[in-house]
Amino acid sequence: MFIAMNRFKIAPGSEADFEQVWATRETHLAGVPGFRAFHLARGPEREDQVLYATHTVWDCEAAFQAWTTSEAFRKAHRNAGDNRSLYLDRPEFEGFTVVLSSGPQPAMA
Repeated sequence: MFIAMNRFKIAPGSEADFEQVWATRETHLAGVPGFRAFHLARGPEREDQVLYATHTVWDCEAAFQAWTTSEAFRKAHRNAGDNRSLYLDRPEFEGFTVVLSSGPQPAMA
């Protein structure tokens, strides 16, 4: 399993707009081979920023890498620059290969 995360530093007062962008965007993830789940998480608030993270779960890193070069990825990110005013910095990517899991696991597609 592979977990792909992007961290976003958002300007205070822009939280609702940022969440709305994610709630209404077309992700084009349905039916992508190896995709398991997506989450948008709100993190700590500081005086100068609010931290968010997207969290996607994939069968393996190869499935994630294939997504990043797919037409579905291009479609999902087509309008990404339209909301730059919400961001204090560029998103920061972090990828993790799962080496240990516990508890019920989602069914593989």
